[in-house]
Amino acid sequence: MKSELHVPSDLSFINIVENWLLGCLKLYLGESVDWTQQSSCLRLVLVEAYSNAVRHAHKEKSNLPILLRLELKDRDLSIEIWDYGDGFDISSYFAPNPIHKQEGGYGWLIMNRLMDKVEYKLQVNGANCLKMEITLPDMSNP
Repeated sequence: MKSELHVPSDLSFINIVENWLLGCLKLYLGESVDWTQQSSCLRLVLVEAYSNAVRHAHKEKSNLPILLRLELKDRDLSIEIWDYGDGFDISSYFAPNPIHKQEGGYGWLIMNRLMDKVEYKLQVNGANCLKMEITLPDMSNP
């Protein structure tokens, strides 16, 4: 299953983004997933990724859309968030240290803890892509 959503760079669309993702997944996976746990994790990583694209990548360009792509093969889920900003040099990222009371930088840490794989590609055909992957556990096969 594949799905795409073009959405404005506006945080007021966050519920639409969440409903799109979970609606698509529930349609195809039904009750074979523990939605209580999985929806919380998926919402968190999606909200973090989408809000970063809105607040950072498109901060001066709110007229640009954000493209979300979802692909589900069996239980392997891939979520892509495409933006048209200047991009972020991931090599300059350092994980936050709570002792220093750092305000930002936790999103990348959260995404990497909750997903199986996270990668970020700068300037692919004029856009940047954050791709997150996870294999969803099957409750019907413990």
